[in-house]
Amino acid sequence: MAFSDIEYREMKPPQALAELVESFWMLVNPSDEEQPMVLIPDGRVDTFFSHSATEPYHVLLRGLDIRPGPQVIAARMTTFAISWKLLAVEYLLPVRLAALLDGGCYLPPDYLGITEADLSNFETFCAKAAACIEQQLPAEIDVRKRRLFNSLYASEGALTVEALATAAGWSSRQINRYFTRMFGLSLKAYANILRFRASLPHLKAGRLFPEENFTDQAHFIREIKKYAGVVPKELARNQDDRFIQLSALPKE
Repeated sequence: MAFSDIEYREMKPPQALAELVESFWMLVNPSDEEQPMVLIPDGRVDTFFSHSATEPYHVLLRGLDIRPGPQVIAARMTTFAISWKLLAVEYLLPVRLAALLDGGCYLPPDYLGITEADLSNFETFCAKAAACIEQQLPAEIDVRKRRLFNSLYASEGALTVEALATAAGWSSRQINRYFTRMFGLSLKAYANILRFRASLPHLKAGRLFPEENFTDQAHFIREIKKYAGVVPKELARNQDDRFIQLSALPKE
């Protein structure tokens, strides 16, 4: 099955949620066939609202992935999802992520007031989820964390820990303690994942050399293999659309 046989859409959140929500998206496999895939780290935390031919409606929170792993898009599966930025983990999500590396946990089926009926219309789902999230926005967000994550995402992981700490006005030791406790990995490890993700559009376009802040070609190849399980050339080829996150990227 090709990715073109799967319906995929993405929508950005309202500006009021932009620091906490990266996007809303949907993925529908209308076929009676499963779609094998490889899930690669992309620095996102996702909440999936799903049902399929083999599973009833359920809500799953997926933590950060730090290594590639095999997954399956089930037959006749519909998934609507919220991709969260890390700042949301502390201020909005009901579960600490540190114990969920390369894994996830189920949430109550009425999480955010979403029901199975809401999976019939993507725009309605986005509006309903956004409205519920807006009602839960914190009165205040630590300004150091706001500066840290703004710099981290804007640089796509290219800045050093020291530069990020300076921009945030927060010591690197305190930041790493916060990251380990809250997310289960160091700030540098997370920045490396963001840098890998920033390379994906270049690889999809067939540019097999480093365009991000990698030391050299050998370093680039090692990092791609670490997070994708294959060398850049094989990832770019994306045979059978098995790297679904790469297939979903728009063409440059």
